[in-house]
Amino acid sequence: MNIRGRYVTLRGIEPEDLPLLQQWANEPLIQKQLGGWHFPTSMSDQRAWLAGMSCSSSDQRFAVDLEGVGLVGTANLVSIDWKNRTAFHGMLLGNRRHQQRGIGRDTIMAVMRYAFDELGLAHLDSDIIEYNTASIKAYVERCGWEIQGRKRGWHFRAGKRWDKIIVGVSAGQYRELVDSSRYWDEP
Repeated sequence: MNIRGRYVTLRGIEPEDLPLLQQWANEPLIQKQLGGWHFPTSMSDQRAWLAGMSCSSSDQRFAVDLEGVGLVGTANLVSIDWKNRTAFHGMLLGNRRHQQRGIGRDTIMAVMRYAFDELGLAHLDSDIIEYNTASIKAYVERCGWEIQGRKRGWHFRAGKRWDKIIVGVSAGQYRELVDSSRYWDEP
């Protein structure tokens, strides 16, 4: 089963995706925008990571495909809590030429539709490093998420501390956005 947006398709990650995923994992400009620790990644590490994924896991990762282009990024729903119906979501677009073209918004919208309408989740959250203004704009201004908190000095990058911005969205907020924007009705 694939998850469809207006422009993107979210699908399972395949072995042929690994060279590009490894390239992105080792790209400093991409990793600078993401939270957590980042170390050089070998192809062996990439294969082990893929082998460890399971469709029965509470951590689901997707390849983001753009028609006519192929793999342009990744998205996830992780730490899925079925009792409380919550999950953490993140994404990355690997090539800068695919940024600021609505692809990120479409990916977020497709993940929300899947999470809320197919899985029956009630809330998604994410976090963004404070200087990643493009992601804050995509989630908050374009996709109806709200800033729910801030962890001061959480991230350490290039000798400086940066805040972690906590964002979230409920199923109700998503449905209000879809109703008001008619997102899924547009061509």
